[in-house]
Amino acid sequence: MRDTSAAGLEATIREYFDGCNEADIDKMLGCFEPEACHYFPAGAPQGTFAGARTIAEGWVKAVNTLGSIWTIDRIVVDAAKREAVIEWTHFKPKVGVYLRGDEWYVFSERGLITEIRAYYACPTIPEPVQNHMIGDFDYEGLGYPMEPPVIDR
Repeated sequence: MRDTSAAGLEATIREYFDGCNEADIDKMLGCFEPEACHYFPAGAPQGTFAGARTIAEGWVKAVNTLGSIWTIDRIVVDAAKREAVIEWTHFKPKVGVYLRGDEWYVFSERGLITEIRAYYACPTIPEPVQNHMIGDFDYEGLGYPMEPPVIDR
């Protein structure tokens, strides 16, 4: 059983992101219930990741094909409800794109992730967009990462 305090739930999310950035399947699996589900906006190319192993393998594939690096930019935890929400940036250095969004986390009684619901900035214009973020928001001025951090893989 994991720590289900606010600090414990935050630590689980941060460990999961470390596992994503390290492309470490076992580290990611240790953060999830086996039947966990990661939902994405309708029409997302990868569809829903159903199952802890599918989630982990999906992010290893993103690291290998896109050079993916993720940051947690903000986090709020409600320990009593075993829920959290984060704001993140997903850098994709191999294709020169980054994406910003939020995720809603639900945890089991054992303190493991059972559900992630992803919401992210999507362009509403027909032209290709390199950086997906909320328009007119001062990310840089507020200290958000503007370049991917260096990850030793």
